[in-house]
Amino acid sequence: MAIDIDALRNEMTAWRRDLHAHPEFGFEEQRTSAFVAAKLREFGLDDVAEGVGGTGVVGTLKRGSGNRSIALRADMDALRIPEQGNLLYKSSNPGVMHACGHDGHTTMLLGAAKLLAEEGGFDGTVRFIFQPAEEWGRGALAMLADGLMERYPFEEIYGIHNMPGLPVGTFETRPGAIMSAEDNFEIVLRGVGGHAARPHGGNEVLIAACALVTNLQTIVSRRLSPTDTSVVSVTELITDGTRNALPGEARILGDARSFRSEVSAEIEKQMRIIAEGTALAYNVSAEVTYTREFVPLLNDPDLVEETFAAAYSIFPEKNVRMAREPMTGSEDFAHFLEHAPGVFVFLGNGDSPPLHNPRYDFCDDGLIHGTNFHTAIVRRRLPLP
Repeated sequence: MAIDIDALRNEMTAWRRDLHAHPEFGFEEQRTSAFVAAKLREFGLDDVAEGVGGTGVVGTLKRGSGNRSIALRADMDALRIPEQGNLLYKSSNPGVMHACGHDGHTTMLLGAAKLLAEEGGFDGTVRFIFQPAEEWGRGALAMLADGLMERYPFEEIYGIHNMPGLPVGTFETRPGAIMSAEDNFEIVLRGVGGHAARPHGGNEVLIAACALVTNLQTIVSRRLSPTDTSVVSVTELITDGTRNALPGEARILGDARSFRSEVSAEIEKQMRIIAEGTALAYNVSAEVTYTREFVPLLNDPDLVEETFAAAYSIFPEKNVRMAREPMTGSEDFAHFLEHAPGVFVFLGNGDSPPLHNPRYDFCDDGLIHGTNFHTAIVRRRLPLP
């Protein structure tokens, strides 16, 4: 039986605003995961598993006799950002808000679960994966470590992210690299602090730290090929100095983005060389800690063609676009693609504030488009006999 789309739109708007008003940080999504699990059971899914990877939820829906399975994924976590503005459904959790639209992503996937449970139209198994802790790059890994692939196997996986600045009802993706890896670094310089009036009496680190911040900018401009897109950003410089005391320790923190593991390795290598050389020049010591938080997100080229075919079936042709270049933002959906081929796509959020902005809000008009895409790719990849 065909579902009442207008009624579904209204339901989804209510769900999304409820989730927006009750945001939860990564691995703290207790209310959110309970909300999701209750809805999936209400829709009549064959199985609903909670606590996967901490606070993750996996719903399973089977139709027909097909033995193929695909997965659809949404992230559930919010950010530690105090929400600004006066929305009627403004965050009720102080200091935490849905500033990246995960309330919308969760809602779109819930809508697809309801629509597919009521209408069917496919032959096989669909896994609905509601993931915790995407924002700090740990949720996908936690679900995988908890046996996701063994307990709820799938052959392909698809995900959606909203995109401010892209008109609502617009679809965009590309084959190959679409989002970058993210590496984090911390460099600690140690010397001998002293009185601000007697810098020669110690061996302070602030001048060395300022030089190092500048020197690190030569990694991309002078140490890497200009054909390899990469970014090295220093985001914090913290010392133990005060108004009249020169610091004896400085911490330099930041992140690096790239699309190939070889480039990531070269950034780390050059960072260590530059840090040690700068420290030697200023007679201080340097300790470098370099970690890899996100891997590059690489869309499967063949399945990208399938997502375009699905998109053309639900969007006007002019609203289906090939992304011209990859983004240097990162997404831990990429970890799922290390285990199964898949595609990550963007749907327009209109003229909204940017992601991670304290006034950002997901556009409810876009909810049905995400639900329709999830449904279309399921029916295309798991067709009726």
